[in-house]
Amino acid sequence: MAPALLAAIDLLNYSESTQGLNAQHLSFVGNVYARVTAETVDQALSHLQQSVGRFTNYLGVATLPSIDDVLSLLDAGAAKVFVTRLQLDELLSRSIAQDRLVLCLPGNTRDEIIDAISGTQVAVYTHQVDDVELVEAWLKEYGTDRPEVFVSFLKPELDSILRISKLSAIPIIPAQSLTVDVQKEPESLSVAKLIMANATSDRPDGLFTTLVTDERGTALGLVYSNEESVAESLRTGRGVYHSRKRGLWYKGESSGDIQELVSMLLDCDNDCLQFIVRQKGRGFCHLATPTCFGQYRGLSRLQKTLQSRKESAPAGSYTARLFNDPQLLRAKILEEATELCDATTKEEIAFEAADVLYFALTKCISAGVSLEDVERNLDAKSIKVKRRKGDAKPAFVGQASAADGVSSGGNQKEAVKEAASIPKSVDDPAGSRNGRIAMERYVTARETPETIHAALQRPSQRSSEKIIAICHPIIEAVKSRGDAAVLEYTHKFEKATSLTSPVLKAPFPESLMQLAPATKDAIDVSFNNIWKFHAAQKEDKPLVVETMPGVVCSRFARPIERVGLYVPGGTAVLPSTALMLGVPAKVAGCKKIVLATPPRADGSVTAEVVYAAHKVGAEAIVLAGGAQAVAAMAYGTESVSKVDKILGPGNQFVTAAKMIVSNDTNAGVSIDMPAGPSEVLVVADASANPAFVASDLLSQAEHGVDSQVICITVGLNETQLAAIEDELHKQANTLPRVDIVRGAIEHSITLVADTIEEALALSNDYAPEHLILQVQDAEKVVDLVENAGSVFIGQWTPESVGDYSAGVNHSLPTFGYAKQYSGVNLGSYVKHITSSNLTREGLAAVGPAVMELARVEELEAHRRAVSLRLGIA
Repeated sequence: MAPALLAAIDLLNYSESTQGLNAQHLSFVGNVYARVTAETVDQALSHLQQSVGRFTNYLGVATLPSIDDVLSLLDAGAAKVFVTRLQLDELLSRSIAQDRLVLCLPGNTRDEIIDAISGTQVAVYTHQVDDVELVEAWLKEYGTDRPEVFVSFLKPELDSILRISKLSAIPIIPAQSLTVDVQKEPESLSVAKLIMANATSDRPDGLFTTLVTDERGTALGLVYSNEESVAESLRTGRGVYHSRKRGLWYKGESSGDIQELVSMLLDCDNDCLQFIVRQKGRGFCHLATPTCFGQYRGLSRLQKTLQSRKESAPAGSYTARLFNDPQLLRAKILEEATELCDATTKEEIAFEAADVLYFALTKCISAGVSLEDVERNLDAKSIKVKRRKGDAKPAFVGQASAADGVSSGGNQKEAVKEAASIPKSVDDPAGSRNGRIAMERYVTARETPETIHAALQRPSQRSSEKIIAICHPIIEAVKSRGDAAVLEYTHKFEKATSLTSPVLKAPFPESLMQLAPATKDAIDVSFNNIWKFHAAQKEDKPLVVETMPGVVCSRFARPIERVGLYVPGGTAVLPSTALMLGVPAKVAGCKKIVLATPPRADGSVTAEVVYAAHKVGAEAIVLAGGAQAVAAMAYGTESVSKVDKILGPGNQFVTAAKMIVSNDTNAGVSIDMPAGPSEVLVVADASANPAFVASDLLSQAEHGVDSQVICITVGLNETQLAAIEDELHKQANTLPRVDIVRGAIEHSITLVADTIEEALALSNDYAPEHLILQVQDAEKVVDLVENAGSVFIGQWTPESVGDYSAGVNHSLPTFGYAKQYSGVNLGSYVKHITSSNLTREGLAAVGPAVMELARVEELEAHRRAVSLRLGIA
């Protein structure tokens, strides 16, 4: 439905206006036009946020250089944007609906106008019109069966505006030129006269039928209006109508059941008015009912009941308990939602849905949220142009699978795949925004800390109850049935049905290690560098300290005897992980190294991984992945040696299994860390090369769809931000794993920060696995790093060198565990033993303190162990 007029405002000061229409009056009109410049984008976004449900906003964006800013404004709630031809073509190419776009005509001559509108079906805008006759002429030629036409005037005069309005064009008039009180501002244009300019009445008395509704659209009653009553309603901000008996009728003047005017509009035939009001008191009807058609029904009635109960519910009543006990209300919402999910018949679904709505609305009313607020949010979401894929969160996917009868030993890979939202096709929007592969962008100065914290959440829940429930029976099966269970799960999950043994024992045949010379050389270079870095971490000699004369304390290192190394398979070949885990084990002197990795469907392991296992001296390769591989190493089987510690990254099933076995005292096994999907955080300032930044982000995004990459920019302008985003899109589309990249990009973000201190504070809070500093004086910035798995300093240090060949270890804490854990290092493979060595003199010196503390703790045998040696009673 076309608006009667648009009130044009200045975004910088409209709410403070003392002349013309103020903010309250604008809500009566309901339709606002504002021109947005590059300098006022922030004000426009704030205006859209604050005016949800109050105004329909039309924004002039023809001077904005960034099409992404235009998209952000549409996404934030702009009903239409007024654009140039170039902007129009770009927005249409990004699938923006035509009814959201208005083409700004390049000129006001007849030929310019006709040429511009030919071949287009979008609304048009001709601005600063001086020759009204010319506009009238081309409007008549344009016809009535056409898109909307918006017109602004060089000199807004009532006669000109009315002439244009009569031809169903929509005038745009500065708010300061309009008034709701002609007597007070006689030089201004009457809003009432403009609204009523096109109104028609077929009644002999010339009155207009007026439907009065609340904000939800529920009909309260039917009355009549004329231009005088409309003008008075606008002036007072109340429901004022025309009574055929009394003339002007101020609703509720005698009863107190007044109405606050929200807005007014004409219907599609211009012969009926709608007044949208907030009804106060008992109701609209003279019979003291909410409406002239009886009581409210459905959700409106429930809302009124709950609002009343909130004010006066008897103490101890169930409704009062719900309002006063958030945990009870939460439990009921969860309970009823589950029952709705489980309902099958129409009757059951209707019954359970009613319960869900009741408790959900109770939550809303408890927090002061109305149905109108909820519906305004629904309306705002319906016009968003930036859309997420909308998959359920992994924890709820798991619950849904359990409800559908998925067995506890269900397909691990499929569970992860669905949770991670792999793009299903080229047309799947995952990882895409406005037709481009792009991360969602947040400007930290415009967002609350809570919003940024939520945006930085990892994409999947680690070791949820559902995942643990899947792993437990697998682990128990391996404990009780050994090799047979391992083979069974390998056949099931890896489809390697030809395997007859779960292990490949050393020495490994040369035929399984046939590699191109360049590949073998690369592995050898990496092996040597990793060896050098980890060998340098060795302790040259025991630590010896004489704490008192004759009391010598020492600490010395010993390698962990047996270690199990988990090397992920799945979507990538990872000989690098075999090196990162195996080389420090070999340097430390571990006597037994067992490596586990999922085999390919034909039962083989990649030659690169076998060669790496050979280089590090592994005694065997366990041909299994997931929880079954972890269990085999933790407890041992007929063919798999039991280990004392399990190290290595993996998916959420590997992580859950590692945590389960490490908590089982019967297993007697420890783990390195609760590692999860790969992640990187890149900090980039104006000195950063956009191509380098994008490549570093993509190098982690291609690991898997459950990976996450974060870019924090420091002081970058729109052009510099766009350069990084352009590179990301361009490079991603050239990658063979582009679908996996898109899956990761779907839950990855860019944060636009102002200072390097802010950027590092955000990074420290996130605690990334990999932190890349592409900033000026990067070495100095390292001093600000508190939490990270590994840091890559400067533009010539891509994360890739840490993954492969620089020498540092790439098995690092993820999911924020860099706040508590170190990455794998030589210390991961050794344990420290302490010793004490006392002379008699030393015992005599320290003995009295020992005996006194033993006495205090009432441990007499402890005391005597000293006193007997010293000959003290």
